[in-house]
Amino acid sequence: MAFDYTKPDTKSLVTAIYIFSAILCALGSSQTLRLDSSSKIDESLVYLWPLPSQFTFGNETLVVDPDLSFSFEVGGNGGVSAIVKDAFERYRGIIFKHSSRFLRFRSIRKSAYDISKLRIIVRSDDEALQLGTDESYSLLVARKNDHSIIAEATIEANSVYGALRGLETFSQLCSFDYGTKTVQVYKAPWYIQDKPRFSYRGLLLDTSRHYLPVDVIKQVIESMSYAKLNVLHWHIIDEQSFPLEVPTYPNLWKGAYTKSERYTVEDAYEIVNFAKMRGINIMAEIDIPGHAESWGAGYPDLWPSPSCREPLDVTKNFTFDVVSGILTDMRKIFPFELFHLGGDEVNTDCWNFTPHVKQWLQDHNMTTKDAYQYFVLRAQEIAISKSWIPVNWEETFNTFAEKLNPLTVVHNWLGPGVCPKAVAKGFKCIFSNQGVWYLDHIDVPWDRVYNAEPLEGITDASKQKLVLGGEVCMWAEVVDASNVQQTIWPRAAAAAERLWSNRDATSTRNTTVTALPRLQYFRCLLTRRGVQAAPVTNKNARSPPSGPGSCYEQ
Repeated sequence: MAFDYTKPDTKSLVTAIYIFSAILCALGSSQTLRLDSSSKIDESLVYLWPLPSQFTFGNETLVVDPDLSFSFEVGGNGGVSAIVKDAFERYRGIIFKHSSRFLRFRSIRKSAYDISKLRIIVRSDDEALQLGTDESYSLLVARKNDHSIIAEATIEANSVYGALRGLETFSQLCSFDYGTKTVQVYKAPWYIQDKPRFSYRGLLLDTSRHYLPVDVIKQVIESMSYAKLNVLHWHIIDEQSFPLEVPTYPNLWKGAYTKSERYTVEDAYEIVNFAKMRGINIMAEIDIPGHAESWGAGYPDLWPSPSCREPLDVTKNFTFDVVSGILTDMRKIFPFELFHLGGDEVNTDCWNFTPHVKQWLQDHNMTTKDAYQYFVLRAQEIAISKSWIPVNWEETFNTFAEKLNPLTVVHNWLGPGVCPKAVAKGFKCIFSNQGVWYLDHIDVPWDRVYNAEPLEGITDASKQKLVLGGEVCMWAEVVDASNVQQTIWPRAAAAAERLWSNRDATSTRNTTVTALPRLQYFRCLLTRRGVQAAPVTNKNARSPPSGPGSCYEQ
């Protein structure tokens, strides 16, 4: 018995849409033809998130074998990459989450399946993961020729991390059909050429204001890979708590909330390795000198006085010995080339009222502003000596740009207009304007997140290259393990497409028409994969649905 995998009631309409869409594309039109407005799924749209750089598709349906296997080639040779093998097994579990329950008990001929093998070709066996690692890939899903009953699915990439991005896209092409209980690829043949627009596509996760268990951090990392984000900025420590083990200074984690709300060195290694398997770097941060009161719980000499607990004591070599010890221990854990040194919101008032600090300032002919600069620059020197590129919040640039090390990456957060100023002076920049990309601002709707542009105000191509990308920030004052995912998603996905896809493809003209239904679809994809993503269009992020309805309309 042969199965009919087409949809007779829509096939002719969809075919007509494809033809008409092709004509519109040829004419350079940006119009989008829509099906019945009451339909929850608009079949004229391409439900891929983030949108690939270049792609074409057709009107054929291909069926995927639940026993899908893969072949792997690297640099023209055989062998297998543990990163790719692990990813293939993960994605196979996602793709066949439904069908595997049914097809083991059904006698379906092998010839009924169009795609039985996924071919993965990687041109380099170098698995180093750093800023700028090549994440491009091509994906082909098509019959071998017009008369073939066999289809092929092939991912080609320059690195294993490009192959991971291709696997994510392939998984999004695969849909479970409840009528036939098979996994199908609609709109084949697919030809996709894809690469990210920015090399840095980040999410900040704050584990100081509220501790997040290791498994929750892993869940966040896993969900980041679905949206092709590639940097977790781990804001581990702040004034409220110091949860990380530092072997050189073991009393530091006395600053944790409790003995059970801590991360061991082994925990940190595990998180870094888990992320690498998903093509995600971990950028660690110690926010100094102003967000470091918790350090003194283990070493009170780091406080200028019991009544002046931050900024850290700028006068003592011991302070910088501790900074150096922390960075030495962290360098063994975090291989990413960027390290965040904070430097924001430094209120130096109490330095003036602490006798020994006041005397030190006078002896060195410094103001408190000078001492702030001295602390930041000395911390930068320590980080650079350990082969790190320092990242600092924008206050350091705003206050003493001419003194910053030229390697400094300026991290914008206070508002717009900082990256244009930073790149004009030759600095690299990361965009995180709090008005649009701070996820703790739950009144910021998805479309403001989506329409934010990291290159706004920068027209010179050479200066545009200095913008590494951007990052959405999940500060945790009112977030913990109970609500972190629904606060991150789906708005983080809106920024993820801005950072991955071509700027022209994410034009604000068609945000509501084309991006919204695709984002709603992606949100439902996240929930099917076990991510507690909130409805897209509710007035406040992470608020529950307002009433009964489809996942695709909330």
